[in-house]
Amino acid sequence: MRQRKSHSPSAAAKPAAQAAPPRSSLSSARSAAQPSAAAPLLSVRNLRVEIPHRRGAVTALHDVSFDVARGEILGVVGESGAGKSLTGQAIIGLLEPPLRISGGQILFDGQDLCTFDRARMRGMRGKEIGAIFQDPLTSLNPLFTIGEMLMETLTTHLPLSPTQARERALAMLAEVGIPSPQERFGHYPHQFSGGMRQRVVIALALCTNPRLVIADEPTTALDVSVQAQIISLLKRLSREHGTTVILITHDMGVIAETAHRVCVMYAGRVVEIGPVRDLVSAPQHPYSQGLLQSIPRMGAVLERLPQIEGTMPRPGGIPPGCAFHPRCPRRFAPCDQIVPPPLPVAPGHVAACHLFSGASAPGGGP
Repeated sequence: MRQRKSHSPSAAAKPAAQAAPPRSSLSSARSAAQPSAAAPLLSVRNLRVEIPHRRGAVTALHDVSFDVARGEILGVVGESGAGKSLTGQAIIGLLEPPLRISGGQILFDGQDLCTFDRARMRGMRGKEIGAIFQDPLTSLNPLFTIGEMLMETLTTHLPLSPTQARERALAMLAEVGIPSPQERFGHYPHQFSGGMRQRVVIALALCTNPRLVIADEPTTALDVSVQAQIISLLKRLSREHGTTVILITHDMGVIAETAHRVCVMYAGRVVEIGPVRDLVSAPQHPYSQGLLQSIPRMGAVLERLPQIEGTMPRPGGIPPGCAFHPRCPRRFAPCDQIVPPPLPVAPGHVAACHLFSGASAPGGGP
């Protein structure tokens, strides 16, 4: 008898006492598709991730804090190396050694995930928290059909018979837009296009009705038309089923089309967070402004596209004070000495910048 490698984020979870309701019944039970004033589903507080080193430890994430409401889509954006994917991996418990969480809390529905052991975290992944990764080929085992992978995920996390698991898997394939699910059920990953493989990964992430989905660059490798379909799918699932989504991407266009709020990260820190319309139309942090100014605009006539000078610092070479100050065109005295705290700039909108601290900025203020 051959031993299978697990294809779900969780390899061993105890079956629940009762079978979970079908996805079609979730609209009434979890219809809070818009963010509410209730307690957040996920609350990250002062999260620190370190890399042990023979001369000490290098900090990769510095006191990252944010909340995600039930049914909300939170976009996390920033350049490569900003700490976006690392934050998602820390939340879902998939940090690769020697990376480790050295401080802070990750509160999921009131439970601190940082206190979970490996077995308990495996039970949480796949059932309560799903993940969609950038490259579907690394998430799918080429030796098994998509039907086998879906059924294994379902029977691992839910008390379903093989017949029930097959019916649920077919329904999930249809829901994510796989044509002819009965026929495609027995196909292998290489028999699908890139967009169809990404839909299969989404089906694997959502088939157990997780309350939180971490989507790490889910559209980067796709063409524009397929990208639009995946964005539409994520929005519909969040709206109809109340699924909370953390959408990690470097594409501000995807963020503007999909998210309710935006979290901007730089060098392992959160530098700005606020409603998507406010942040896209009037970004407050100089880094957020630089990101948006570097996006080409239709109808604009420019000799040269604006860009942020310099590069992202490495985790071991982050300068003192504000990490962005060597590249910031508006830096002044405190920026190279004091790390700015998150400061309110509008209702529900904060920015970690000394421009809003009351210090004397060049030019008379922000």
